Amino acid sequence: MTEKKYETIIVHSAKYLTEYTRKYRNRPIWSTPNENLIYSFIPGTIIDVHVKAGEKLKEGDSLLILQAMKMHNNVQMPFDGQIVKVHVKPGEKIPKKHLMLEIKPL
Repeated sequence: MTEKKYETIIVHSAKYLTEYTRKYRNRPIWSTPNENLIYSFIPGTIIDVHVKAGEKLKEGDSLLILQAMKMHNNVQMPFDGQIVKVHVKPGEKIPKKHLMLEIKPL
């Protein structure tokens, strides 16, 4: 008979003994995302890139158009900044979480 390993978790100052599943133990650990890297949020095709490296933009300016599921998604600048590098080109098919742009704040 195998011995189960229980671990203590604390929820609102109450202690509980629990057994974590293998799926939970092998999950990717969350880390703070880098705000200076713009990743695709859905797989799709790059329709148009409106910016180039070195360009300075204001918050809300259009960066590129990503077509996904027959919808055109306008990716916008999250804050005032400058484009460091563009990693995509029009017509390119990209997966989810693909690095599209590098930006830096001004």
